[in-house]
Amino acid sequence: MTPSPYFKDKICIVTGANSGIGYALSAELLRRGAIVYMAGRNKAKVEEAVNSLGEYKGRARPVVVDVTSQAQVTKAIEDTKAQAGRIDFLFNNAGVGGTIQYDKVTLDDWKTIIDTNLWSVIYGVHATIPIMVSQGSGHIVNTSSIAGIIPLPFQALYSTTKFGVTAMTESLRYEYMDKGLHFSTICPANIATPIFNKSIDGKAQGELRIPEDAYPVDKAAAYILDKVAEHRGIIVVPEEPNTEAYKLYWSGDRKAEQLLLAMARDRRAAFEKGGSYF
Repeated sequence: MTPSPYFKDKICIVTGANSGIGYALSAELLRRGAIVYMAGRNKAKVEEAVNSLGEYKGRARPVVVDVTSQAQVTKAIEDTKAQAGRIDFLFNNAGVGGTIQYDKVTLDDWKTIIDTNLWSVIYGVHATIPIMVSQGSGHIVNTSSIAGIIPLPFQALYSTTKFGVTAMTESLRYEYMDKGLHFSTICPANIATPIFNKSIDGKAQGELRIPEDAYPVDKAAAYILDKVAEHRGIIVVPEEPNTEAYKLYWSGDRKAEQLLLAMARDRRAAFEKGGSYF
């Protein structure tokens, strides 16, 4: 099936673009004809990511920004608008994982994950909405998680931030629909990316261990953009069995409670053994 022309010649900003879902989204956007400002805080890694997409020379552009800084996020968005003349898409994708025993959590851990996963999205949305309103069009896509629609055990911090992202995006979707703006929330389950070996502060820890059921990141990116082009609100990827699990949980079915309790017990046992829960 031929991809929708929805992204053709559009100006896109993607945060967390040097790896994982952000990189895959950037590559797929470029393949679909977009102009992509690939944003990340490490200058060398961002430039390496842009250079690796050399076949799209001139349409992949580096942006160095620390998304936990409101000043830097605002400047990056305003500079992009000044340079390109408009902003059609903002993909607030940068984030860190966080599967951790709550009795080991510190308040610094809370601050780190909220700054990275939630405040960064708020900063991006806050700076971009006025631009898009003045244009009369635009689409903001925020990366949440399956843990942003189902509260997973041992992910209290992570789920708190991701539920916040989901709720904010869905609320804004209806608030701005009549103004010509669109909002989508990406809710990935296990996607094959380096996030699985990163600690709560985003630093690599140990050998990369990706779950056996992880979905290929390039397929995830293509699916996500297809759904964004359809103006889908919540985009669960891979769709099955995760959409079914989401419906099961919110219907109050006791099967969901049993599944989550079993997950909690498995994860607790893995942590007590000092190993990984994957």
